[in-house]
Amino acid sequence: MVFAETPAGPRVAHAALLPAGAQRIQFHLARRNDLAPHLANSRALIVVNGPHGYVSPRWYADRATVPTWDYVALELEGVVRALDQAELETHLRALGQQAEAAIADGEAWSPGEIDGGSWARMRAALAGFEMIVDAARPTVKLSQNKPAAVRETIAVAHGLTGNAELASWLRDVSGAPA
Repeated sequence: MVFAETPAGPRVAHAALLPAGAQRIQFHLARRNDLAPHLANSRALIVVNGPHGYVSPRWYADRATVPTWDYVALELEGVVRALDQAELETHLRALGQQAEAAIADGEAWSPGEIDGGSWARMRAALAGFEMIVDAARPTVKLSQNKPAAVRETIAVAHGLTGNAELASWLRDVSGAPA
């Protein structure tokens, strides 16, 4: 999620992110997105949410406590610049290639499957951006204030409720305070 201030107040856009080198993140939005006309040369905040999930008091031996939430997140802050058309083209092709590579089955799609005129019209409807990240703030809240045995109980419960990725993160937590 990309957040920035606009004349109409703060706005957020959901965008696919692509690392573009040291301290740089690229993304694109539809030109008609409320945030798109206000991003170039502004400061913005990108939030990347990782696995997260509810922690029930019934997962503790002593249920006399309140529910909580375990999560992993990253905030990136910096100045945004607009990509030119050549950079946007490179970004879109790289993003598609990365996403296609993550799909195990079948032949990968490529922009060459779209005729040039249609591709150009679709690309023209997009605005590309790159954030130069000057601050990164990770947050890892994984019941670190609990003893290892309690964290394992919570990890098992997350696994049983279909949240295996969060369970794995919880098992890897070092025990450092949140």
